[in-house]
Amino acid sequence: MAFLKFLGTAGARFVMIEQLRSSGGIWICQKETNVLIDPGPGSIVRCAASRPRLNPTKLDGIILTHRHLDHTNDVNVMIEAMTEGGFKKRGVVFCPADALNADSIILKHAVNFPERIEILEANKDYAVGNFAFRTSMRHIHPVETFGLKFTLGDTAVGLLTDTRFFKELEDFYQTDILIVSVVLFEPRPGIDHLCLDDVEEIIRACKPKRAILTHFGMSMLRAKPHIQAASLTKRLGIPVEAAYDGMSLNL
Repeated sequence: MAFLKFLGTAGARFVMIEQLRSSGGIWICQKETNVLIDPGPGSIVRCAASRPRLNPTKLDGIILTHRHLDHTNDVNVMIEAMTEGGFKKRGVVFCPADALNADSIILKHAVNFPERIEILEANKDYAVGNFAFRTSMRHIHPVETFGLKFTLGDTAVGLLTDTRFFKELEDFYQTDILIVSVVLFEPRPGIDHLCLDDVEEIIRACKPKRAILTHFGMSMLRAKPHIQAASLTKRLGIPVEAAYDGMSLNL
């Protein structure tokens, strides 16, 4: 069995703060290996509310693409759940090095609960159980940030997380399904996030079989992501859809 479930599609501070969209991250199951990517605020609540329910004590790994709170706020409670309160030393946490600096986002009491913590570096392969993934080049973002590429079933999936646009993205993210974080409807100078025009250029270059928009900021919500996705589909000739909280991909 292989599936991916969006526990949240919120992007940027104000959508997260007001919980206009949930911010729980993405749950992946690959041949009975369970991995949670970017457990932001409310991640454990979204697991409990999921139907069927997702049991965080069954997690095998947690991946943090970068240290910002909308991607990491629930990491400690999820480590506690994965290790059953620290009584079972199990699971792996993958994170960039700056997530463990003097201002560590993993609390001191929880840092030794998992079997190990692996530091993410650019363009490297990692694995936990039956789930393997590769990191991208470092993204252009205020903190150390990496996107991911992995296979679910026989399907190659790219997860393009927060970044400013740069051309090298188009080489790495050539996959069957491309999941793209699109915070901005229009570009904002000095803000290191993709806007809708950036995403259109990336999808046109990468030519995935299917593209999924997620991680919406306020301007994208006002522009109605499902309408923008339908417009992209017409212009590109590639199926583009807007993710919603609780959306699943069964592969």
